[in-house]
Amino acid sequence: MLLWLAQGLAQNVRGFNVINYITLRTVLAALTALFLSLALGPGVIRWLAAKKVGQPVRGDGPETHLVKSGTPTMGGILVLIVVALTTLLWGDLGNRYVWTVLVVTLGYGLVGWYDDWKKVVFRDPEGLAARWKFFWQSVLGIGAALFLAFSSHLPEQTQFIVPFFKSVTYPLGIWGFVALTYCVIVGTSNAVNLTDGADGLAILPTAMIAAAFVIFAYVAGNSIYATYLLVPYVPGAGELCILLGAIAGAGLGFLWFNAYPAAVFMGDVGALSLGAALGCVAVIVRQEIVLLIMGGVFVAETLSVMAQVGWFKYTRKKYGEGRRLLKMAPLHHHFEKSGWKETQVVVRFWIITIMLVLMGLSSLKVR
Repeated sequence: MLLWLAQGLAQNVRGFNVINYITLRTVLAALTALFLSLALGPGVIRWLAAKKVGQPVRGDGPETHLVKSGTPTMGGILVLIVVALTTLLWGDLGNRYVWTVLVVTLGYGLVGWYDDWKKVVFRDPEGLAARWKFFWQSVLGIGAALFLAFSSHLPEQTQFIVPFFKSVTYPLGIWGFVALTYCVIVGTSNAVNLTDGADGLAILPTAMIAAAFVIFAYVAGNSIYATYLLVPYVPGAGELCILLGAIAGAGLGFLWFNAYPAAVFMGDVGALSLGAALGCVAVIVRQEIVLLIMGGVFVAETLSVMAQVGWFKYTRKKYGEGRRLLKMAPLHHHFEKSGWKETQVVVRFWIITIMLVLMGLSSLKVR
């Protein structure tokens, strides 16, 4: 919106041309999102508290979590509102990639919102039935995959890129690309959601990964840098920097209220949507494996749940009683049950994410 206004004003005042630079708009988007989050946060928290949107706590979870019962949840609404407003304010509204990611983000947010609303308002512990949640996630994921596949005009945009190697790529074809895109979007969405179980645990890694993907999006959208660094050139991908900057800024702003002891929780509305956004961006800039690396904490949390459930079912079938691999899943609860304090788990997972993000960024040059 402001880009169009600046382009019109630039015809008379050349100084407004500076708004055309993606780098400046990314910084401004991040700062705008941060300040909006800090400004709107208290009001959103009061509104959620007034609606009695309190977080139910698992009775079999760590005892230290019992005091969190009733803490306002669905705080992801704040992140979604801020990201959407900031993107519309600073982004190029004629860019199809911006709209694709924004629609996916808000669509998954709507699914998460309905799930949260059923849990905390209608007191339905199951929320949205798993099959219906997966159904709507699949509809959005497949829709985005089909749009991206058939709106692409470059064959290299449907290649599977292996980082750290100069020329290791695998042609996927249109339908292979659709399948991969679907798996990345749905998988990342659920992985972030599984991780969101301790104060600040999911939101800061999400913000860090979004900030790192700003670099990948900028490089992919610049033909000179893309050629030099041997990454696929995706015309228009650079505009995703603004949306990613907004996610990073809004994430930091939300962390202000979500840091231990949390005044608000993100809920499915935030976790599902932000995970889907990261997955969608990774597909567009052709860096799915890099997302897997940088989101290693999300991957570990997801695998811990899969292993726990799988082993429990296997042992119940073989021995007549289910047995556990971990003291509790997801993984962060296992460490809490093992004696780590919640803040220790969170900060140590943050440190791991920083190392993984740096490793992912190194793939730009190490080839």
